[in-house]
Formats: sequence, structure tokens, C-alpha cells
Amino acid sequence: MSKVIAITNQKGGVGKTTTCVNLAASLVATKRRVLVIDLDPQGNTTMGSGIDKNTLSHSVLDVLTQKADVNQVIQVSTPAGYDLLPSNGDLTAAEVELIQVQKKEARLRLALTQLQHQYDFVLIDCPPSLNMLTVNALACANSVLVPMQCEYYALEGISALLNTVKFIKNSLNPELVIEGILRTMYDPRNSLTNDVSHQLINHFGDLVYRTVIPRNVRLAEAPSHGLPALLYDKHSRGAVAYLALASEFIRQQEKK
Repeated sequence: MSKVIAITNQKGGVGKTTTCVNLAASLVATKRRVLVIDLDPQGNTTMGSGIDKNTLSHSVLDVLTQKADVNQVIQVSTPAGYDLLPSNGDLTAAEVELIQVQKKEARLRLALTQLQHQYDFVLIDCPPSLNMLTVNALACANSVLVPMQCEYYALEGISALLNTVKFIKNSLNPELVIEGILRTMYDPRNSLTNDVSHQLINHFGDLVYRTVIPRNVRLAEAPSHGLPALLYDKHSRGAVAYLALASEFIRQQEKK
């Protein structure tokens, strides 16, 4: 049975897409079968996986609107080795197209029932807002992984996200839990970074991953080449950090 993890934060620019692509590639490196779902109309996960969003014949929108079977839309074996359910700007129409349909919040969950034995992990890159796309992701996920920067507004943002998770848990998905909180773009020389990091650990304890993702030029460059950092520069600090995160993540799964 696949474990489905929604990677989300209602604040943009915190490293959701970077985390989705690089954690997926690192899990593949440990011989896990991984599907990545790009639920962001920007299509950055699609492009960062080496798939041109502008040439897609089908996208995740066709799956949500039931115009195509999920197996028709999946791009098998991207350069990083995981499968991809791609996205492009067409996905902006999802809110309008789904507004009148029945069980609109369960469309992704319904599609994934066909795939539940094909993958070890399904990672969903969510848009940075609470819309019908994010609701679909949270309604079908087992857990939520929260990337966040250690900055002034981060704690306020995570409080709003936890309220959202609580709402979805109570109304649509009683199994939903927080998988973990990942500190991204981490600079230990910054005193505010350290202060927020300590507050996170004091408040959330073991939910905060020990692994931190540093600010890293190679990590930022890799998407323009359609590759995760692990394939772009496997010795970079960013690639090494995501490998460490994958190891920590797998150890946690084995304890559950």
C-alpha cells in the first residue's frame, strides 16, 4: 500500500517544490518506488523533473476532471527515476471545472486507488494556498510534510496550516497527521534562524526533522537543468542534505 504525503505550506517560497523533487530522487536512490504529483499550476515540479510542461498532451487536470485515466497521464521514469503526474497552467481551471461536480474534494483520492500497490511513496507538491487542489491533496494524503524557513512569519504561517490540517482531518480525512516539519534555506550564522529553530523544536519536538536543508547554489541551479540536485551535483551540500532527509524519513517509517 502506497504512503501518500502532501508537501505543503500556505506560505510561498519555502522550498516545497525543491523538497518534493529532491526527496523523491533521494528515495529512488534507496530503491523505493516513487510517484510525484504536481498539483501546482506553475508546473515547477514538472519542469524540475525534466518534463516540458508546454508539450503535455494530458495533465493532472484531466485526471481530476475524469477526462483521462491516471495511467494515461503518468510520465514513467523521469530522468530522476520516479514517475510523475505532471501539471501546467491548464490546472488553473480546476477550481472552476470542479465547482459543480459531486465529491470534488475526493477526485484525486479516487484516482489514486488504482495505484495503491504500484508505489512505496506518493509525494504531492501542493500550491501555496488553500484551494480545491490543496483540499484534494489533503483529502487523500496519509500525512503532511511541512517545509518552512526559520524566519519571523514562519510560526504564524505554520499555525494557520495546522488549523487547515485539523479542519480537513475533522471533515474529510480522519487519518491525516503531520509527518514532519523540515527547516529549509537554513543559515546557522543567522541569529533569527537559530531563534525560530529553537522555538520550533520546543513547540513541536520530534515532529521537527533533525536534518536541515541549507541555502545552496547548486540546489537552486538544478531545476533549470530539469534535474534534482542528486543528479546535477551529487556532492553538493543540498544533495547530501536531501539524502540525509530521505534516510531519516525511512527510519521513521520503519518505526511506525
